[in-house]
Amino acid sequence: MESKFNPKDFEDRLYKEWEEKGYFKPSMDKTKESFCIMMPPPNVTGKLHMGHALDDTIQDILIRYKRMQGFNTLWLPGTDHSSISTEMKVVQKLKEEGKTKQDLGREKFLEEAWAWTKLYGGTIENQQRKLGCSCDWDRRRFTLDEGLSEAVLEEFVNLYNDGYIYKGTRMVNWCPNCNTAISDAEVEYKEEESHLWHLRYKLKDEERFVEVATTRPETMLGDTAVAVHPDDERYKDIVGKTCILPIVNREIPIIADEFVEKEFGTGCVNVTPFGTQSTEMLENREVA
Repeated sequence: MESKFNPKDFEDRLYKEWEEKGYFKPSMDKTKESFCIMMPPPNVTGKLHMGHALDDTIQDILIRYKRMQGFNTLWLPGTDHSSISTEMKVVQKLKEEGKTKQDLGREKFLEEAWAWTKLYGGTIENQQRKLGCSCDWDRRRFTLDEGLSEAVLEEFVNLYNDGYIYKGTRMVNWCPNCNTAISDAEVEYKEEESHLWHLRYKLKDEERFVEVATTRPETMLGDTAVAVHPDDERYKDIVGKTCILPIVNREIPIIADEFVEKEFGTGCVNVTPFGTQSTEMLENREVA
């Protein structure tokens, strides 16, 4: 008997035995109540991370518990192509090799994308096996498998027709290289030294101005309000009044909202549509 506990001595052997004996497959006993988990498919953009490990562990606990209770259980594994993210990863790989997507052309680039998918799809499955995930691997699916893409398209059409999803105007993360929108997960943020621009908005029917400090002067043309802190004594007398948006000459209200930091800049900020800050201010505005 070994003096030290070494999982490498038995984990692979036990897992292989479980799989070969079909312990992970549904019993197909129609007299038993069925229980199924559809694995949220990890993207084939790289290797699994701690979040995947936690998610898979919880699913594995549930499926094993139901299996021991006698349910006809199925944990269906799979991976997702995540086309935009995968394209970005493949483009980065090609860049390191001194190539571009345009150099390869469509067919060759697709070959690179499928090679990436095969490599990381296999890596992900091996990682899940190492975790001990008791999936029915013979049923594993990929989101670009025949039939699946059509099923997804059909369901999206149904959801749209039923009014559950809709097309609207939203702020997006735009990738200038891919020329497409990407998710928050694909964005890398970094802090940079910036500059405060001071813009004067004339009060309507008065010879006074309110001075706004902003790091994004280019959004000024779309302003819908100017906001100040409700406890800022400097601006209490102008809350509820109207000022004139420079260049556009449009009247916009002066509102009060606790979201404004009195100590930042001049204590006056411009409110532009579609930003979280703007939405909160307009929803909670106080007009005297």
